[in-house]
Amino acid sequence: MLAPHSPPAPGAGLPSAAGGSADPDGVPGPGRARWRRPGAEGRGRREQCSAMSAARRCSPPRALAGLFIWHLKKTGIRQVPCQFVHLCRVANDRLITFQYFNFLKRMYVTQYNKDLSQRAKPKSDSVASPFRESQQLDQEKKVIHKIIPISPVHQPLSKTSNINELKEMKLAAEIEGSATPLRAESKEERQWKEMKLRLDDLPGILARLSKIKLTALVVCTASAGFAMAPVPFDLTCFLLASLGTGLASCAANSINQFFEVPFDSNMNRTKNRPLVRGQISPLLAVCFAASCGVPGIALLTLGVNPLTGALGAFNIFLYTCCYTPMKRMSIANTWVGAVVGAIPPVMGWTAATGSLDAGALLLGGILYSWQFPHFNALSWGLREDYSRGGYCMMSVTHPGLCRRVALRHCVALIGLSTVAPVLDITTWTFPIISLPINLYISYLGFRFYRDADRSSSRKLFFCSLWHLPMLLLVMFSCKKSLLEKEEKGDLHGGSHGRAMEMRLP
Repeated sequence: MLAPHSPPAPGAGLPSAAGGSADPDGVPGPGRARWRRPGAEGRGRREQCSAMSAARRCSPPRALAGLFIWHLKKTGIRQVPCQFVHLCRVANDRLITFQYFNFLKRMYVTQYNKDLSQRAKPKSDSVASPFRESQQLDQEKKVIHKIIPISPVHQPLSKTSNINELKEMKLAAEIEGSATPLRAESKEERQWKEMKLRLDDLPGILARLSKIKLTALVVCTASAGFAMAPVPFDLTCFLLASLGTGLASCAANSINQFFEVPFDSNMNRTKNRPLVRGQISPLLAVCFAASCGVPGIALLTLGVNPLTGALGAFNIFLYTCCYTPMKRMSIANTWVGAVVGAIPPVMGWTAATGSLDAGALLLGGILYSWQFPHFNALSWGLREDYSRGGYCMMSVTHPGLCRRVALRHCVALIGLSTVAPVLDITTWTFPIISLPINLYISYLGFRFYRDADRSSSRKLFFCSLWHLPMLLLVMFSCKKSLLEKEEKGDLHGGSHGRAMEMRLP
């Protein structure tokens, strides 16, 4: 039924080399022979023979697929407007097998995908950022459309137009009149204003300038040192010493605020100080410091004794010229500040006795150790403020050392309380009575060292506020009376005289 693959003979009914025939797999290819079509009947008969011969050569599934496609073509499926059938027509009446059926299917899928890609919508523009959208919305909101009222029908056009023009002019004048004061106010607000100082506000401003609460604490510690001195109580000397110490403290605090104005403005705790807010001028602050410092030192030197005056002047120098600049340089400022806080009870002792004894050093040591848990716990909750202000504090740069030092000096208070009866300042009841409060502050210091949080630091700070007055009060109540010391001195003097008499011949 099939012609051999050979060159065609002219005028013969052999296959032509231009077409294609069924290969061993039934797939037509270029260069294959195909049957000539002399007529419609011969064409149908030859197609049936070709299909049958291809079905014999192929496997049963492929043969069935080929016969099915041939049947579809025979029944006139060419007239159906389908892309797949259009591809079948491209076969140009070749014998369709299962392999060719898959080939046509792939061609159809490829063509369909190309059509889809051609029909794809172009990519939209990049989505504008939310910031630009908000700007556009703001601009749209700023656009104000003025609605002109509709004139009544019964009025003529000329009258209505004149009325509308008058209304527009009035509105424009009102808008200009209201806008000009607003602009003037905004310009005035941006300019610096000189604050007027009223005499009614001056006492409160000077009290905040001198840190009146801290000054009161300094005077109290100096009074405790005066009261603990083993001498008869002199009221005049006590008042002069307290007044001079208070004036010296006011001067030191005022100079401290004068130097720290640019740094206090960055801290929440100190941004409302008088110099920072501009309630008083720096010149007035310096004049106030001088008017407190000079009379205070003169009062301590001339009214009490030169030693107490020298200690007061040294304390002002140490606080203003050493502690204040060191706060921005080194963490050693905490130890220098503790020395500043330890000098007032020593001044009270020297004001009463006129000499620097072991009792004065003991009181100074108690105040020195107490300040570490007090200030370290306070600075722990103000670390953000101190770092914002540029201060070099232990709580900011060395938090572990800050907690260790606080705990160390809490325990040191127990030892210092025990030394007091050894130096013959108090009785032995003082270390026993003061042991519970010293143990409690030591426990809070340990909690602060272990937890290192704001809660433990606040508890330690508030405990230090009542611990110091309680400790000094217990110390004063356990103080040895002057009669006991005199009797003890007489006993020592009598025993020493008897020994001398026994040595004489």
